[in-house]
Amino acid sequence: MIYLCRHGQTFHNREGRMQGQTESDLTPLGRAQAAAMGDLLFDLIRRDPPANWRIVASPLRRARQTAETIGARLGLPVAFEDRLMEISVGDWSNRLRDEVKRENPELLSDPEWAFKSPGGETYEAIMGRVSGWLAEQAPEPERKLIVISHGIAGWMLRGAYAGLPRERVICLDTPQDAIFRLSGGQIDRLDCAPVEEPA
Repeated sequence: MIYLCRHGQTFHNREGRMQGQTESDLTPLGRAQAAAMGDLLFDLIRRDPPANWRIVASPLRRARQTAETIGARLGLPVAFEDRLMEISVGDWSNRLRDEVKRENPELLSDPEWAFKSPGGETYEAIMGRVSGWLAEQAPEPERKLIVISHGIAGWMLRGAYAGLPRERVICLDTPQDAIFRLSGGQIDRLDCAPVEEPA
């Protein structure tokens, strides 16, 4: 089983900036989302000894901050894996999404626009590294992982797990207030919005 989380909201998310592999900290809402994920995971795994579970996260700061919040709630250490990092968006890093689309109007109707940044990663490159990591993990039911990653990297992990075709992978949602349970060939969404959003 894998419980897959996307990091909480960052300042760049709030501003509409393309982060890629650059750094941005969690907002107060992002910290509350991370805490809510930790609470839900605590409830989900409490009937199983926590020591049976591993937390693995992207090393990018927003994922690290989310993972450390979850780890503190569960009493588990966090390991980091470069292959779970977000897609590189090359020259578009840190730029406003709307600005990039204004300069490239042909992208407005292109569902694969995120894979077309100058100097960025392709679909094949990010799918290759994420699916390669997944293939190395223990088989079910021995697999007991909590994974903290990103929006597009999360697409890839769910797609690789379920064997989804490319046209379905690029249409998956990327919530920051939900956890995906990957188990028995099924993917279930578990919502966990914070009880109170910070002012």
